[in-house]
Amino acid sequence: MFSGAESETLKQRRTQIMSRGLPKQKPIDGVKQVIVVASGKGGVGKSTTAVNLALALSVNDSSKAVGLLDVDVYGPSIPKMMNLKGDPELSQSNLMRPLLNYGIACMSMGFLVEETAPIVWRGLMVMSAIEKLLRQVDWGQLDYLVVDMPPGTGDVQLSVSQNIPISGAVIVSTPQDIALMDAHKGAEMFRKVHVPVLGLVQNMSVFQCPKCKHKTHIFGADGARRLARTLDLDILGDIPLHLNIREASDTGQPIVFSQPESDEAKAYLRIATEVVRRLPPPPE
Repeated sequence: MFSGAESETLKQRRTQIMSRGLPKQKPIDGVKQVIVVASGKGGVGKSTTAVNLALALSVNDSSKAVGLLDVDVYGPSIPKMMNLKGDPELSQSNLMRPLLNYGIACMSMGFLVEETAPIVWRGLMVMSAIEKLLRQVDWGQLDYLVVDMPPGTGDVQLSVSQNIPISGAVIVSTPQDIALMDAHKGAEMFRKVHVPVLGLVQNMSVFQCPKCKHKTHIFGADGARRLARTLDLDILGDIPLHLNIREASDTGQPIVFSQPESDEAKAYLRIATEVVRRLPPPPE
């Protein structure tokens, strides 16, 4: 095949070609810090975590303006969870204005298509939609923009990570091995594109019987903690598997808003505190 010197030259050439094709990162106008919420696998509660994290950031410091961007093009959840629907208005500069509820500015692909309409798009159309969501929204002035990423480590994750400066990523996983395998891949992907991983959220960590109070680890115990040690990351917090969280999300009244004194809401508030503590200082 190739000698050592030729192989090294090929590697350098490949790196040059790849770097030439990468887009230049450009901040989103008016947004100080971007926090992405991601998971390797679907169904682990990533969108629920993103929604309640955004609300918790606002509750913990009411002086901060918070936005929520849903870039899960194929399965947008934010409209239902935030009890929002309707077409975004356009500003004088022809930018979409976010819809507002519970003090959080929200934008989602779900506002631009019918609720039950499947999005059957090839990669280029998806990338065009992501570009629109990143660059054609008038956020005003935001301290934090929480981005609900789609599951996996594909084109959308790479496009978002390479197009805008990201202050940090939060990885959500359940404690079960099959979800942790993909969470591991998600964390490594962000490291490869030089996005700081702030830590892991262990979701659905334990179920407590509402009658006898017995605790059961349905998805296993402390799997995310073991993964965090492997990756040399912090656990930002544990969220229990609780009926109230699911019901609050389904009715469009997230638990941090609707039951702020509950133990479940307080778990999200603690996670928001841990996230802020690990963020780099915002740019001047």
